[in-house]
Amino acid sequence: MLDVIQDIVVRQWNDLLARPSGPLSFRFLLQPVMAAFLAVRAGLRDARLGREPYFKLILTDAASRGQRIRRGLAATSRIAIFGFVMDAIYQVVALKTFYPVEALIVVFVLAIVPYFLIRGPADRVGRWWHERGLRQTGQTGE
Repeated sequence: MLDVIQDIVVRQWNDLLARPSGPLSFRFLLQPVMAAFLAVRAGLRDARLGREPYFKLILTDAASRGQRIRRGLAATSRIAIFGFVMDAIYQVVALKTFYPVEALIVVFVLAIVPYFLIRGPADRVGRWWHERGLRQTGQTGE
């Protein structure tokens, strides 16, 4: 049993490490760029609407935690589905088979992680920019 698990883990690592040099390697640039674009858009929208920062609200406000998590999942679902399809195509072309766990790992690393790492800073920059504009025009923001 341990031999089977070891073989699967070794195969997955070999497959994952071979992806950047294989066909469709442009997705290693495309997926994080798309995730960054969507994250910046969502972060700026949060700042414009005056919403609390995403992770702060999830960690501190139990009442709205579920709603914010659902919003975050909805925002990342398109990029995740796109990444999953791209990796599935890669696997069929390059590996002649499909390993869904490997596709999920790739989607998580190339799309989900960049999205959540960029959304917070984009929100903070948007808040700073908005407050700066209010100060320059003499408005209070209320």
